[in-house]
Amino acid sequence: VQLQASGGGLVQAGGSLRLSCVASGRTFSYRALSWFRQAPGKEREFVSGLNWSGGRTYYADSVKGRFAISRDDASNTVYLQMSSLKPEDTAVYYCASDDKPWRISTTPGDYDAWGQGTLVTVSS
Repeated sequence: VQLQASGGGLVQAGGSLRLSCVASGRTFSYRALSWFRQAPGKEREFVSGLNWSGGRTYYADSVKGRFAISRDDASNTVYLQMSSLKPEDTAVYYCASDDKPWRISTTPGDYDAWGQGTLVTVSS
């Protein structure tokens, strides 16, 4: 599976952005998908994920209630809708795919495919 993320940009605090990640490959629909982020000088951290069916989702406490993850298997796309953005959300956001479709892992090493990253900058 190859992943291509897009949708980042500059937004004011309180604003919204929607990130997209398009996947190529026939096994997309049977994979767990997640978003991670990495701020300058910090480790990559889990943001949100969903299992292969989309029936189960998981969010980091820092984004719970503000971000929403979804998937559209018809277009091989996973989305991250981000609302009420804060300056501390500034980071490069990465989509990732896991070939263990039943789990939502928060560990980057469990993912075997990554997008190239898209930069989100939230100004105060």
